[in-house]
Amino acid sequence: MLLLIGFLFAFSKHRNDNRKVSKPNIEFVGENKLFITEATVSKLLIQNQRPVTEQPKEIIDLNELETALNSNPMIKKAEVFISVNGELSAEIEQKRPIARVNTNASYYIDDQGSYMPLSSNYAARVPLVIGNIKKNDLETVFQFAKAVDEDAFLKKYVIEIRQNDDKTIDFKIRKSDFIVHLGTLEKLEKKINNFKAFYQKALKDRILNNYKLVNLKFDKQVICTKI
Repeated sequence: MLLLIGFLFAFSKHRNDNRKVSKPNIEFVGENKLFITEATVSKLLIQNQRPVTEQPKEIIDLNELETALNSNPMIKKAEVFISVNGELSAEIEQKRPIARVNTNASYYIDDQGSYMPLSSNYAARVPLVIGNIKKNDLETVFQFAKAVDEDAFLKKYVIEIRQNDDKTIDFKIRKSDFIVHLGTLEKLEKKINNFKAFYQKALKDRILNNYKLVNLKFDKQVICTKI
């Protein structure tokens, strides 16, 4: 009797281990739009140069699959699971872009300050970044883009960010033609508050269109150049 039970157990285990993996169940977590598609994720689920659906459950290396997914520049974090029935699931958290560089190359900067390629599937509505930008040196423009992303007022109005050759920052806002010269990121919060106060006062007085330059580089005052 014990031999029979042992045989049945071994037979059942052998059948389970050799069960082919089912079509992956792919779930996108978070609220981001789909910059990467399910089809693209499925194509990344490859082991030994073959799709996982063609291979038995026992040889699937989940760490290898997660590494393949996490190497994709659209993906922030990926986790892969497999059930006893051979059902493979992947949870995908996409990167979140906060600015779009448009120089000799076009790409996003994500909310961690990393490079993120453009997507043919969806275009994010984020400020455009121009000027002297290098992909391996995004820190200055990232810090300002992050400040814009985290501030409701700036996020609503800032449409363009320029990094100058000396790494000072200019920006433009929606429905206005003037350039705002921020200068360096020193005392950034103070400069932003100064700009908000200027904007509200100039909007109230209906004189926003009278200026071509708003200079914030002096943290104790806003200097405006008229048209």
